[in-house]
Amino acid sequence: MTALLLAHFALAACAPALVRWLGRRAFAVLALPPAAAACWGLASWADVSHGRETVTVWRWLPAYDVDYALRLDALGELMVLLAGGVGALVLLYCVHYFEDTSPQLGRFGGSLLAFAGSMLGLVLADDLILLYIFWELTTVFSFLLIGHGSTVKQNRRSALQALTVTTCGGLAMLVGFVILGTVTGTYRISALVAHPPPASGTVATALVLILCGALSKSAIWPFSLWLPNAMAAPTPVSAYLHAAAMVKGGVYLIARLAPGFAHIEPWRPLLLVLGTVTMLLGGWRALRLHDLKLVLAYGTVSQLGFLTVLAGAGAYDTGLAAGVMILAHALFKAPLFLVTGIVDHATGTRDLRSLSGLGRRLPVLAAIAVVAGLSMAAVPPLLGFAAKEAAFQALLNGDAADRWALAGCVLGSALTTGYTLRFLWGAFARKPGVPDTAPHAVAPGFLLAPAVLAASCLFLGPAVQGTEDLFATYAGAFTRPAHPYHLALWHGVGTALALSAAAWAAGTGLFLLRGRVDLLGRALAWRSADLVFGRCLLALERLALQCTGFVQRGSLSAYIATVLAVVLAGQIAVLAVDEPWSGAPAPRLWDTPAQAAVAVLTCVVALLCLGVRRRMKAVVLVGLSGYGTGLLFVVQGAPDLALTQFCVETVSMVVFVLVLRRMPVHFEENYTRWRRVIRAPVALLGAAAIGCVVWIMAGVRSASPAGSAMVEETAHHGLKDVVATILVDLRAWDTMGESAVLAAAAIGVTSLIYLHRRTESDEPLPARPPGEPPSPVHTTGASPGERRPSGATRWTAWTLPHGDLAGLPEGDETAPERTWLAAGKTLAPEHRSVIFEVVARLVYHPILVLSVYLLFCAENMPGGGFVAGLVAGVAFITRYLAGGRFELAAAAPFGPGLLTGLGLFVSTGVALGGLAEGTVLHGWTWHGDWAVFGKVHLSTAVLFDCGVYLLVLGVVLDLVRALGAKIDRQIERAAALRAARQGRGAR
Repeated sequence: MTALLLAHFALAACAPALVRWLGRRAFAVLALPPAAAACWGLASWADVSHGRETVTVWRWLPAYDVDYALRLDALGELMVLLAGGVGALVLLYCVHYFEDTSPQLGRFGGSLLAFAGSMLGLVLADDLILLYIFWELTTVFSFLLIGHGSTVKQNRRSALQALTVTTCGGLAMLVGFVILGTVTGTYRISALVAHPPPASGTVATALVLILCGALSKSAIWPFSLWLPNAMAAPTPVSAYLHAAAMVKGGVYLIARLAPGFAHIEPWRPLLLVLGTVTMLLGGWRALRLHDLKLVLAYGTVSQLGFLTVLAGAGAYDTGLAAGVMILAHALFKAPLFLVTGIVDHATGTRDLRSLSGLGRRLPVLAAIAVVAGLSMAAVPPLLGFAAKEAAFQALLNGDAADRWALAGCVLGSALTTGYTLRFLWGAFARKPGVPDTAPHAVAPGFLLAPAVLAASCLFLGPAVQGTEDLFATYAGAFTRPAHPYHLALWHGVGTALALSAAAWAAGTGLFLLRGRVDLLGRALAWRSADLVFGRCLLALERLALQCTGFVQRGSLSAYIATVLAVVLAGQIAVLAVDEPWSGAPAPRLWDTPAQAAVAVLTCVVALLCLGVRRRMKAVVLVGLSGYGTGLLFVVQGAPDLALTQFCVETVSMVVFVLVLRRMPVHFEENYTRWRRVIRAPVALLGAAAIGCVVWIMAGVRSASPAGSAMVEETAHHGLKDVVATILVDLRAWDTMGESAVLAAAAIGVTSLIYLHRRTESDEPLPARPPGEPPSPVHTTGASPGERRPSGATRWTAWTLPHGDLAGLPEGDETAPERTWLAAGKTLAPEHRSVIFEVVARLVYHPILVLSVYLLFCAENMPGGGFVAGLVAGVAFITRYLAGGRFELAAAAPFGPGLLTGLGLFVSTGVALGGLAEGTVLHGWTWHGDWAVFGKVHLSTAVLFDCGVYLLVLGVVLDLVRALGAKIDRQIERAAALRAARQGRGAR
């Protein structure tokens, strides 16, 4: 099972490359994993039908009883066949649906295959948390698929709407999962269903929250508004996600939990009422639409309501009917969507008012649609009829609530017949006054997928009895009645058949009176749910803008003062109520006089920041306070923290200085006297409150310090550096999360720099007039990949055509003068510092060696991947400051993103490698004896730290490139433009 899941995602990652290589034929390759899943499901049919299950369990989070648990049982078998079989056919359909020149085809194929893998994981998951992960993956990939044509506003809006509705429902469902798991002590679905908790208010609340997620996923009223709008997606998406896969997720979850929880209120009333209402509203809406795809969309909403009634009724017969109805719905609705795509592809329209006579021109396509449509209308001998008969009889055998639901389902079935006839008539019939539609030729391969699905409806109708073992195995989880229902195509003349006949007759009447029905429907139409949703979003946006405008005034000092005031007020309130100082020991001011001296100097520097008006002076003072804190770490005996603090302060000061080049010298905010009088005491009192709280917390500690246990645990592994061991072993999860946040923050900052608004400095430089020599300007660097012309003494203010070296000093090309730095000669002489260049040349390699030493010595001495990455970053910063952006490009010719991504890949790979032992981040240690190095031992913690090292180095380089080299180019272009304009003015 795990191999099938990995195959889906691995091939999905390769989809862009496959599409570039094979074009649209790559979809045939992408269909292999779903086809393999379907074949595996077919091979397991006999075993699963006899009650034998396939289970895979890995311990994931033992402390929370969360496992990586997969289970294939009867219900999972059905869904695997649908997710795999229909998914493979839809991918084959894409070979003919798209063109080789279709935009973003590789991304679409990868998203569709990844969705298939997510759906497969969802139906196999036997753990609530694992199910939620795959649940949200289907949400994300459906968002990408619905918004595939992102250049169209409606596609973007529909994708966002689907994401909003299903994600909100999913979050409510997660809360329900957590409540249910906490109450029962387990998250295993099989255990919960086999031994459900007793009914209580807490359990009822959890079930309502879970049903919110299920109902929103399956587009049940009042969450049904997103599904019709999702028809903006390409037709293969509609056929797979919205007929056979995604929207079945909610129904599947209801069916999965029903054996254990259907007896707990308000499960049955909620599902029976909302399912019936959805069936009626969706079917009634489908009767007055003119877009073939929308007719099927609202028909899908209606059928999902019917499925919800059956899956949630909680009885043996309804469970049996729910299983066969899920199968029938996928087999008739998916081909109808695919037929609609072929009609649109061949004629260029889906408007049934414009189509005429298409059945005579495309008879095979019409035959496929008729078979699938009659199955949807439950006409014998098709599978839809057998499923509808089972549903009606199951509800007849139920209690009063089931019979009320049966009445609604019969009316809904009449509506189903009506919109089915409307679809077939609108797509293929000849209409008076409408000229015959001339379609393009349809390739036989284009018809393969819908033909196979429609043929399945025709074949499984008479053979439905052969599927009973599988569905009965699932239904066996409910109490088996004395006379259970048995699947068969014909049960003789009875009440169920009479109800079906009444539905056919009423539906035919609705179709024949379609004009009057259309007028009545428009007269009774409620306000559009989509319109209400849009206005709610607009009102929410306006409210957010008002609140943001009220609290966000653009003053950083006001924000800080507010935060400090709240912290101060909260701490004073706690101190006044609890009086925690009563048991605290007398404070010890310092351990050594050196601590007091450093602390006093640090406080003095911090106080000097209060009156600073110049930005550069403020940066220097803040940096000195940081170095003072590092000295306190040194005096206290924490060299790891001190080393990290020094490196962070150094890099931060450089970054601040680079940014301040484009900012005013003085702070622009004007401070009045009363503001200073208020803010300074707030800052001082806030600092005093925090210090007081830290003192009290240290004094009234009741639990034993964790330090001794960590020291013992570290020594147990033969290590000495506790801090480094904590970061890469004991709390490696935290380090992974912080690394991801660091990478995301760096990408966000640099993106803001590179996606800046077009300004005067972005204008193209004027070409150098013929015969005019280039004028030297100061150039301080280049981004990675940027190169200066070979032999150029310095960059010029004019743009040089490729290979044009006219005007450059003679002899530079043949005998360049040696410099201390690779790009030293790109600097104008007045901006060069030979001493700085010499120092940079001498310390660059030792600093890099030091960084590697700090990386590998971290097990027993101060160091680690984070501080080593910062030290390596300082080496590149030194090269940049000494030689400019061209020097940075020479020192780091690779993109910083490569290092950042490689670091995340290494750390994540080491973490996932632990799954071989059943636990993420499981550690290994290897001891050996190398010929040159002697005794060597390697551990996964060191490899994990290497990933952190690469990531931090990549982040530093990215910041220097964005805040240094990019801003350098902007400054130079602005200066060049000014010089060019002055030159034109002088002439």
